[in-house]
Amino acid sequence: MLNKVPEVTIYFWIIKALCTTVGETAADYLNTTLNFGLGMTSVVMSVLLIIALAYQFWTRKYTPWIYWLAVVLISVVGTLITDNLTDNFGVSLETTTVMFSIVLALVFAVWYWVEKTVSIHSIVTTGREAFYWLAILFTFALGTSAGDLSAEKFDLGYLTSVGIFAGFIAIVTLAHYTMKWHLGSRHRHLTRNAVLAFWLAYILTRPLGASIGDYLSQAQSDGGLGLGTTITSFIFLGAILVLVIYLTLTKMDQTPPEVIQADLAEQ
Repeated sequence: MLNKVPEVTIYFWIIKALCTTVGETAADYLNTTLNFGLGMTSVVMSVLLIIALAYQFWTRKYTPWIYWLAVVLISVVGTLITDNLTDNFGVSLETTTVMFSIVLALVFAVWYWVEKTVSIHSIVTTGREAFYWLAILFTFALGTSAGDLSAEKFDLGYLTSVGIFAGFIAIVTLAHYTMKWHLGSRHRHLTRNAVLAFWLAYILTRPLGASIGDYLSQAQSDGGLGLGTTITSFIFLGAILVLVIYLTLTKMDQTPPEVIQADLAEQ
């Protein structure tokens, strides 16, 4: 197979941030605004996610609309996992944050033990793709827990939480480019540095997006702008649609074959 996931470009991070925001607001929209209830919303979105992932696994190459549809749905399901644990089972946000951190670490450990890499430049087998999506699911669940813990449990507020997680991402980015300059383009450790930076940023964009979504959608009395989940969800879904159509036409986010071969050679 060709690489089944997009190349990491600025478009990748923009759409990822939009998806994480939609994951937060769409779950609230279905659960509360449309009165689906948490249980029915979880069932419906889980079924849609299974269908989308089945199609994603069936394809032999990266297809933008299939991939990003799966990301949007998995962001919603990841949010719902945390919501079910906290609302229906009374599990504290501190517990879910620690629990999902451990589970995610185990996913990465097993992935590396089996495949000898967690790189996203060579998702060329079904096994690697399974690990990839499992890791993404728990990054969304962890991000929801961490975002809610920061904004609500610690009472920092949504806007403050946005600043905190954006600051963490800035630190990761700065550290990555500092290491890149220090190691040089030919050093073997450069690839590992890039992979670590990618996954740290991927994890952190989830609570960032969740905090942005809550800040935009929640009532002003709760520290938000009061746009509501309906308007917020459709604005961000529209932006995702425009960018995905653009990438489908331009193919700007497809991993070049030489990059895949170089990544496989290093493994």
